[in-house]
Amino acid sequence: MTAILTLNAGSSSIKFAVYLTGAGAEPTLLQAGQVENLGPAARLVLKGDTAQTTDIGPADHASAVPAILRALKPVLQGRVVTGVGHRIVHGGKTFGAPVRLTKDVLDQLGSFIPLAPLHQPHNLAAIRAAQAAFPGAVQVGCFDTAFHKGHPFVNDTFALPRRFYDQGVRRYGFHGLSYDYITSCLRRDWPGLAKGRVVIAHLGNGASMCALKDGRSVGSTMGFSALDGLPMGTRCGQLDPGVLLYLMQQGMDSDEISRILYTESGLKGLSELSHDMRILLASDDPKAREAIDYYVFRIRRELGGMAAVLGGLDGVVFCGGIGENAAEIRADVIDGMGFLGLSLDAHANMAGKTRIGTGPTEVLVIRTDEERVIARAVVRELGPQWPHNNTAKGDITDAVL
Repeated sequence: MTAILTLNAGSSSIKFAVYLTGAGAEPTLLQAGQVENLGPAARLVLKGDTAQTTDIGPADHASAVPAILRALKPVLQGRVVTGVGHRIVHGGKTFGAPVRLTKDVLDQLGSFIPLAPLHQPHNLAAIRAAQAAFPGAVQVGCFDTAFHKGHPFVNDTFALPRRFYDQGVRRYGFHGLSYDYITSCLRRDWPGLAKGRVVIAHLGNGASMCALKDGRSVGSTMGFSALDGLPMGTRCGQLDPGVLLYLMQQGMDSDEISRILYTESGLKGLSELSHDMRILLASDDPKAREAIDYYVFRIRRELGGMAAVLGGLDGVVFCGGIGENAAEIRADVIDGMGFLGLSLDAHANMAGKTRIGTGPTEVLVIRTDEERVIARAVVRELGPQWPHNNTAKGDITDAVL
């Protein structure tokens, strides 16, 4: 019996999943979960009909992987892990598709750490831990930036001297694994819409929006880094670069500015309460309401911009932790957007239905599944002759728990 493991290392959590699969087959989910609240009081959650939560104490990204493997031991017992797939936030201008993770590739990915300091180091730490645990398994990297490769030049560039674009200072876009999955759902269940003009709003602790035309990304709210665009849990979103110059003139160095922009801003910074939308929605603190109002305002503003990029709008899809679960945020975003053909069925929205729009422009809520996109990539990398081909055979028995 064989299995595939996926590791999705975020800034404060690691999502994981185990899939059963054969050659060329759609992966079948066996177990999913996550380690959340990484730091002094981390928790491991195994998902199922009833979630099982275990306090694991202090844990960082590297030490969380062994904790995950211990929790998965009953599931993996007697199975060979033939492949491990990893979410990697930044692929730079080099990587536009999933890739086998060799030493040379990892060295290149390490050079992208300044482009994604909140994510890239954790992605690489999870890879190294998985390589140590499963030395014979094929390790595959899947990039959040890859989905946006091929943008038109005007959506990729900044109005800086051209040499910077040639050096890689350009708009990359992120959350590509989520957008890949949602696009696959549209092609399967809404084929007409999939060929049209769609904006996907991935709203979570990290947040962005993507403009799709005929299933291809033609615009993203995120740019050179995962700071741009929408305000997020702790990240600032769009910011006048003059603010950064001002902070520097006030004597702040790059480390201090980076900490403010990545970990002290966004919903947390505006509310002075929390980065968690659930806490803010439940609060009667005026600053919590102001943070929510700004969050919604920026989504609405970017939605109008994405519609302009597309030359019209046929559908909007909400996904991500906030997009999937916060009916009030969805309602606030759509309210008054009739000029784009958007209106909401309040009952369907509150009930968490998939189709919640009533106007000529579709409004959908689709639960994203980045782990499945990663697992599919591992299956492709293993190849149609797996497990009998030379690249997957041999050392994989080292991975039996």
